[in-house]
Amino acid sequence: MDAEILMNVTPTETRVAVVENGVLQEIFIERTNHVGIVGNIYKGKVVRVLPGMQAAFVEIGLDRTAFIHVGELGGDASTPINQILHEGQSIVVQVTKDPISTKGARLTSELSIPSRYLVYMPKTDHIGVSQRIEDESERERLKALVNKCLQDEGFADQGAGYILRTAAEGVGEEEILADIRYLQRLWRKLEERIKECSAPVIIYSELPLSLRSLRDYVRPEVSKVLVDSRETFQRIEQFAQQYIPEIESLIEYYQGPRPVFELYSVEDEIQRALEQKVPLKSGGYLVIDQTEAMTTIDVNTGGFVGRKNLEETIFKTNLEAATAIGRQLRLRNLGGIVILDFIDMTDTEHQRQVLRMLEKVLEKDHTKTKISGVSGLGLVEMTRKRTRESLEQMLMESCPHCDGRGSVKTAETICYEIFRELLREERAYGAGTYLILASQAVVDRLLDEDGNALADLEAFIGKAIKLQVEDQYVQDQYDIILQ
Repeated sequence: MDAEILMNVTPTETRVAVVENGVLQEIFIERTNHVGIVGNIYKGKVVRVLPGMQAAFVEIGLDRTAFIHVGELGGDASTPINQILHEGQSIVVQVTKDPISTKGARLTSELSIPSRYLVYMPKTDHIGVSQRIEDESERERLKALVNKCLQDEGFADQGAGYILRTAAEGVGEEEILADIRYLQRLWRKLEERIKECSAPVIIYSELPLSLRSLRDYVRPEVSKVLVDSRETFQRIEQFAQQYIPEIESLIEYYQGPRPVFELYSVEDEIQRALEQKVPLKSGGYLVIDQTEAMTTIDVNTGGFVGRKNLEETIFKTNLEAATAIGRQLRLRNLGGIVILDFIDMTDTEHQRQVLRMLEKVLEKDHTKTKISGVSGLGLVEMTRKRTRESLEQMLMESCPHCDGRGSVKTAETICYEIFRELLREERAYGAGTYLILASQAVVDRLLDEDGNALADLEAFIGKAIKLQVEDQYVQDQYDIILQ
């Protein structure tokens, strides 16, 4: 598999695309006026403790107070939270989820600080290895390597822990030692700042997207990193020289005549990722509906009829859909509860293979996912950890015409509402004449299909009813003026 990382940088935003075999897999966007805060460490102040919810609100200096559950405080989750926290108390916390919609940031007191190969956990005495490193001998080698480096540096009895990241696979003692020294220096500086500063205050900021992408997304299969900003290119080149010298040769400054995202068709893919319908190569398609509570993905055969029988058609469509769903979850950054409505399969072996295909494509996902199997209604229920806004939440807003419903009342419905309103106005005020201001579609219907009904109403109330088109009105908007 050949992968490339593309960086498009402007003064207002940075966009990073991960492309595998010419196909966009993930897109990350960071805007100058709306930088994500996941990974940031704050010294916060407890402003409200909620014993009934076993949670607390913490002021960390943002527009909305952040939220922490007792299970994120590092102790026994069964201990009442009001025995652990009290209002006015200072607490050092880390953001695990950005503020989304009306919800404040989610917090944990279990701190973790990442470097290229390691994650340092100052409050956890444990050495772990990423689950993506599957070879047992390599896992044991890496653990032994970290233990040796800690012994040699005199950090073995510190009571802190480390997790070896996927990028650590195959690296030697020199790289691991450099990371340990870097993390130790950084943590000492943070400890000093924690002691000196008063809450609420930020203690540690995550790297900007351009540098974070080098640290987190450059894997062995990545063949190049293209950057279209000279200033950013120089910055990440210096960062690579200092912290990740083995990838320095992959970084290139892109100066082509066409924008780099246009060259790789990334712009078109982003537009398609904002649409509800996702076509499949077979002729089938997905319908993706994202709501506040959950995301539903419906699989349809569309124009695909297969060559043998209906069961084969359904099976092949579901297999292709499982692959497409894995990509769409990452591309759109869909999180929370996800309900997958595959086409009903009677063959249990087909069901098993489709689920296995879904599990396989989700193995590539950096974000934690969990599949709970097929429900009694034949739906596949899964969760995907939500840490930041989805692509739709970041780039879109609710439609001002339909208020996010995705539909508006028909012209016929509005006409009948107007008739009822006219009768209410006549009973209440008895004006001389009435002027209806409405959209073109509604006025056209009042003059055509509902013209007889309007004339009957005029005769019934004995008053003239005038019509006027308002070009700025949407279909379900109207006013009745008493004259």
